[in-house]
Amino acid sequence: MSAVLALAIFLVAFYFIATEKADKVKVVLIASALMAVLQLIPGAEVFFSEHAGIDWNVIFLLFGMMIIVGIVKQTGIFDYLAIWSAKKAKGKPYRLMVMLMGITAVASPFLDNVTTIMLVAPVTIVLCNRLRIPAQPYLIAEVLASNIGGAATLIGDPPNIIIGSRAGLTFTDFLVHMTPVVVIIFAVFVLLTRVLFRSSFQYNPEHVAAVMALQERRAITDPAMLRRCLIVFAIVVAGFSLHAVAHLDPAVIAMVGAGLMLLVTKADVGDVLREVEWRTLVFFMGLFVMVAGLVHTGVIETIGSWVIQGFGDNHFVAATALLFGSGVLGAFFDNIPYVATMSPIVEGMVADIPDPQTGQALWWSFALGADFGGNGTAVAASANVVALGIAARSGHRITFWQFTKYGIVVTVLSTVMAWVYVWLRYFT
Repeated sequence: MSAVLALAIFLVAFYFIATEKADKVKVVLIASALMAVLQLIPGAEVFFSEHAGIDWNVIFLLFGMMIIVGIVKQTGIFDYLAIWSAKKAKGKPYRLMVMLMGITAVASPFLDNVTTIMLVAPVTIVLCNRLRIPAQPYLIAEVLASNIGGAATLIGDPPNIIIGSRAGLTFTDFLVHMTPVVVIIFAVFVLLTRVLFRSSFQYNPEHVAAVMALQERRAITDPAMLRRCLIVFAIVVAGFSLHAVAHLDPAVIAMVGAGLMLLVTKADVGDVLREVEWRTLVFFMGLFVMVAGLVHTGVIETIGSWVIQGFGDNHFVAATALLFGSGVLGAFFDNIPYVATMSPIVEGMVADIPDPQTGQALWWSFALGADFGGNGTAVAASANVVALGIAARSGHRITFWQFTKYGIVVTVLSTVMAWVYVWLRYFT
């Protein structure tokens, strides 16, 4: 009975989020409160367990990076990069989109896709404002590119960190097994965007000419502050890349970086805190509590078990079920708690397989499905929610279905291509 109640509350909340008939922050807070009152969440554990409650690592990673971005923004660097990008692309819409997607996809495997979106999205918004073109298509394309690119490494997408820890997979393992298919899928995605967003490409010669005449160096308002920010940011990036070696969570690195940047720049704390996307953070907390209800009552585990049942000794069918099942479920339940819940089930499956290589193939199928499923809906991955929050705050609101209609197409394409890759590489 508790599982039915939890699922009913989640589905009703998801309906209001998807249709936007109510404010999504109010929806998740009411749904979370209902689950708490009905004792569908694991009591106080919901505040302390990253697997069955609020993942504070994600919350504080976002909070720290929001502070860093808020300080860096004051230097004028985003205007500089926007003008520079527009000049390099000569104001051509598709060329501009490819450039922004390329930067996002290359940075995501090393910074993680959430951090990359927080850095690239402000540049994109300034750039689109300068060119007087809608920012929504470019932001959506960047998010989709970040989720594809982030799948390439251990640290590029939060689900990969969970899977790597549970399966004992290294950074090199992800490079060898995930990067090849990610490169291929991203190349196809770049070509697909020409068709997906063809009606959104606008070229305004007058606005382009005005931007081309600008001197990007004049956009930098405080060169000394920028130099200090870049030094701290370089330290933060290095920390993200080496966090596994240093045994530090990315959230800790982001918070230390935020504190250090506040210290060396002497930025006004009040001004910086006003740049924090508080609505996005609260939405994440509520969403984590909602999913915790599904985890605690066994809904996700039951659905996951149904997906992988009945394959017998046919490991390719098991890999197929994991890949497509994770792609579908990860699109609706947020892929971070989904992966945390399903990992023990996959581990049990792999333990029963005598061939280690075949066992690893199941892990890669699981990772590919969960990562690419993150593009499925507007709430499927952290990067999606963050981007929509930034867009709304800047006046370029992206609706749930505006994002999802593109995300579903890309998810189907990427999971089918990943399935072919798994078949060719591990089962032929």
